[in-house]
Amino acid sequence: MFGVYVHWPFCASKCPYCDFNSHVRESIDHAAWLRSYVREIEHYASLTPGRAVTSVFFGGGTPSLMEPETVAAVIGAIQRSWPKTAQDIEITLEANPGSVERDKFAAFRAAGINRVSLGVQSLRDEDLQFLGRKHNVKEALEALETASKIFDRYSFDLIYARPEQEIDSWRAELEEALEYANGHLSLYQLTIEQGTPFYGQHARGEFAIPDNDRAGAFYEVTQDIMAQAGLPAYEISNHAAEESQSQHNLTYWRYGDYAGIGPGAHGRLTLEGKKWATRGHRAPEIWLERVAEQGHGSHPFEAVSGGQRFTEAFMMGMRLREGVSLSRLAEESGQPWDARLDRTRIQALAEEGLLVLEGDCLRPTIAGMQRLNGILSYLL
Repeated sequence: MFGVYVHWPFCASKCPYCDFNSHVRESIDHAAWLRSYVREIEHYASLTPGRAVTSVFFGGGTPSLMEPETVAAVIGAIQRSWPKTAQDIEITLEANPGSVERDKFAAFRAAGINRVSLGVQSLRDEDLQFLGRKHNVKEALEALETASKIFDRYSFDLIYARPEQEIDSWRAELEEALEYANGHLSLYQLTIEQGTPFYGQHARGEFAIPDNDRAGAFYEVTQDIMAQAGLPAYEISNHAAEESQSQHNLTYWRYGDYAGIGPGAHGRLTLEGKKWATRGHRAPEIWLERVAEQGHGSHPFEAVSGGQRFTEAFMMGMRLREGVSLSRLAEESGQPWDARLDRTRIQALAEEGLLVLEGDCLRPTIAGMQRLNGILSYLL
């Protein structure tokens, strides 16, 4: 698997819970951004000749604020730069449910987008206001209906464990969401990230979120409902019917290679047998300047050691219900897998019902996925 991630760093406004590399600007030179994306795509393609792109993901920021012509040109540049790429690869664009973005859906489809991921976040107007979202529930449902008519594949996000949210209320909201689901839902627990407005508000006691035990109850209810609906978790926060998983995100979790295009975009590339971490400059204007000067906006590549490769592949793979191949971990590190993982500790966690070791595969149970941070700390 080989993915291309394209980062659009702009939003109409900044949500108070968001710590992504996103910025608000009064005006954007779309032509300059298009030229820069194409140049950086060509740069990374020159480093990875012969690869076939298996997925493209436009993330952000709010990529649905891009001009459809820019999206079409970026997709064209990817297909030209990696000629082995199939014409029917998964190409996802993140979108907000606002009317401005919704009106562009048909144009995005014509540009080559074949999957959209909608940032709905809640089906309750008062919670949308708290989360700083600019759309309301009516607009969200209209966007889902429009997406269903234009795209064969679409997904949407919801955030749960919100302040004062009751489990019965979340159960009802999730049942409503399933009426609009099309094989994939991303369900995230609200987390308070340092550097966001919510961080300060939460520290000052302006609102409270559920404690760990109550958040765990939300997670368990979510798993039960989604499994009964035929959309079990294939990753900690992502649920899908068979054959409806996000292929691009699976590339990350299966520790495949991917090129990160745009400001702040991260990547992992295997070049001449070595793994390299790539990272674009975060500031949009500086990234543009660097692309104009040198053909790319990335910082110097950083070598990923065998130990780091083991840790990254293990941490990413354990997010998946399918788990991780132990022989794959050995290949990444150049050492036997049990040189870094204690068999006794794995057995202890298995006896607790948190892990399953079957042949070459180590995977978490649903209870293990819920406690993954503690499991990873214990094993690593």
